[in-house]
Amino acid sequence: MDWIDVELLIKLCISAALGLIIGLERELKRKPLGLKTSLVISIISCLLTIVSIESAYLFPGSDEVRIQMDPLRLAAQIVSGIGFLGAGVILRRGNDHISGLTTAAMIWGAAGIGIAVGAGFYVEAVAGVVLLIISVELLPLAISKIGPKKLSKKDLLIKITIKERESVEQVISNLKKEKIHIAQTRIKDLREQSAHLLELKTRVNTKRSVTDIYYTISDMKDVQEIEIIS
Repeated sequence: MDWIDVELLIKLCISAALGLIIGLERELKRKPLGLKTSLVISIISCLLTIVSIESAYLFPGSDEVRIQMDPLRLAAQIVSGIGFLGAGVILRRGNDHISGLTTAAMIWGAAGIGIAVGAGFYVEAVAGVVLLIISVELLPLAISKIGPKKLSKKDLLIKITIKERESVEQVISNLKKEKIHIAQTRIKDLREQSAHLLELKTRVNTKRSVTDIYYTISDMKDVQEIEIIS
């Protein structure tokens, strides 16, 4: 058992446990970053950091040729290399809404946790994971309740098909009465259907469900079809 480095195994196990916590948080939200991906990122980042540090002192050179190596040179490349994985989960939807930024940041965070553990900063790594979970899970809830009103709003793209042109203004007025703030309006004629498409970028209270908004608009007069994209 002398050839087994117990400290190395402990580092890998700690990084796996912390990566598991990050992956579990994303998995519960059905995000692209799952348990397996988070574990691989955290464990391999830790392993590469260990290799980078150990190799710097394993080959110190000789009396004739002195070789100086940066102990964290290999680990430094993880930060830039992990960006390729992060870019893969960022998506742009048809309504110009960008999603996946938090997941990309969590990928970067999982790599950072692995590097911290590999470098021997156990307490800092655990504190980092705790703060990550608090920032992603608890902080948004607190801000939505006690923060500014603008932060308690969510964006929705609402598409409404209206039969009569004269009813467009009335529908918009009814939406405002329902406390649906309209940020941008686009009106398009559907000549084949002899109807009009009202495309609205709106902001509503986060506590209000999409189904409730759907039922409210569906019951409005002159509304033929409705589509809501959150």
